[in-house]
Amino acid sequence: MTKRNIEVFTSGCYLCNETVQLVKELVCPNCNVTVYDLSIPCESKECIEKSKAYGINSVPTVVVDGKIVECCQRGKPDRKALMAAGIGQA
Repeated sequence: MTKRNIEVFTSGCYLCNETVQLVKELVCPNCNVTVYDLSIPCESKECIEKSKAYGINSVPTVVVDGKIVECCQRGKPDRKALMAAGIGQA
């Protein structure tokens, strides 16, 4: 079974940390989670390149299998929308 790829883009603020915690609460064994803190970009700059490729212009933003979760396009991510995107679904 293929794992769901979940990427969380943050800036290290408390709202971002809440979203990271929510995603971590929801994940299942079929979820692979990567957190990118854009306030401390990784040495390879992969996090910045990915955020640009996805068109991310605010944080926190959650991307599931290469697509920004709908709730992240209009504001803070919520539990229902994240679950509807497949997070935590075996």
